[in-house]
Amino acid sequence: MNTAMNAAAAISRFPVPELKDLPEDIRSTILAVQEKAGFVPNVFLTLAHRPAEFRAFFAYHDALMIKETGSLSKADREMIVTATSAKNHCLYCVVAHGALLRIYAKNPLVADQVATNHLKADITPRQKAMLDFAIKVCLDSASVTEEDYAALHAHGFDDEDIWDIAGITAFFGLSNRMANVIGMRPNPEFYLMGRVGKPKSA
Repeated sequence: MNTAMNAAAAISRFPVPELKDLPEDIRSTILAVQEKAGFVPNVFLTLAHRPAEFRAFFAYHDALMIKETGSLSKADREMIVTATSAKNHCLYCVVAHGALLRIYAKNPLVADQVATNHLKADITPRQKAMLDFAIKVCLDSASVTEEDYAALHAHGFDDEDIWDIAGITAFFGLSNRMANVIGMRPNPEFYLMGRVGKPKSA
């Protein structure tokens, strides 16, 4: 029984360093995330196993996901992550980014819909076209043609937006695969985020 409980509690197959043992810049990053979110997402703890890769990963993540240019909203970006991570069977990313999608979209239903079947989700035709392309990049990028660009242009995306869609999809393809291989587990906090309101103070 103890073995089963320990296995369920493990957030990675690989060693997870103690906060006190991490380089100062990584420790500061993690503490800042904890202060903002109220908990430390397990992706920060698990990837801290390799500090150089941690830094590179989050630098690229932030360049793609936290930017002021382009027409993709925060909800659009998280929608791409959720839909493509589902195709890659990544539990961590579907749960964690599905939570962010619910929050940014202010919609408690959309993440489950997009992860299951974006064609039947309650999203706009523009978003469906975006996800059609993202999923094609995810599953068969070699088959992308000018027709795919034209389909996105028809919905108001420009070439830089298309680069963003592809970049997010490709980056999280890396994330999905690493999360699957190391057995990264989502924090329990993610499951209810954006589904239920915060309890009111007495």
